[in-house]
Order: sequence, then C-alpha cells, then structure tokens
Amino acid sequence: MGLLDRFKGAARGAGGPSRAGTSTKDDLRYMREWVRTHVGVEGFVEPKTTVTDVTVVLVAADGEWTRRIVGGRGAARLAGDLHIPVYDVGRTGYPQRMRDYDARKKIERQRAFEQELRDL
Repeated sequence: MGLLDRFKGAARGAGGPSRAGTSTKDDLRYMREWVRTHVGVEGFVEPKTTVTDVTVVLVAADGEWTRRIVGGRGAARLAGDLHIPVYDVGRTGYPQRMRDYDARKKIERQRAFEQELRDL
C-alpha cells in the first residue's frame, strides 16, 4: 500500500464522485435521479485535468448544482443518457445562476450562524 493510497477512499466522501477517475453505474444512477428531481437541468462538461478525469456539472434552473466524474463518456452520449442539454464549459462557461445560488447559500449559512450566536 502506497503512502497516499489510504486517502483515496476518504477523498470521495458520502455521495462524492467515483474514485480512480472512472464513472460508475452508481454515478450515472445518481445523475439520473438528480435530473429527475430537479427542474431545468443542463450539463456542463469539464475537461480532464492533472487531478481529475472528465467531469460534468449538472445545474438546475434555480442554480443548485452537483458534479460527477464521467470519464471517457462523450457529451453527446451523456446528453442521451440523461435526456438533457450538455455543453462544453470551455466554450460556454458556467451559468450565472450557479454563482447566484452559491452566493445565496453563503448568505443563508451566515445568517443561520449569526442567529445561533444570538440564541446562546
């Protein structure tokens, strides 16, 4: 066992992307369920990096998002599997609604924290 091998399992976490840079049936099942339970989902394919394989960010109409490794699965195949539009993030960039969602969540967390402090 290599020095970093013990950390590979921990990096995934609960519900995280698959390890070793490969998409699994569980990842595809997760993405299908996520698309089914969210409105107006679009996919944004991210290129392979030195750290991760090809990934896709699924973004709902309200800006909520999730990321999964898709490995060598092409954008056209992924779009067909999930029945959603899929874009190359290198050409289109990320949608503004994704950044807006993150900003709203940050404000909500800060307000909840401040309320907890007041309640003490």
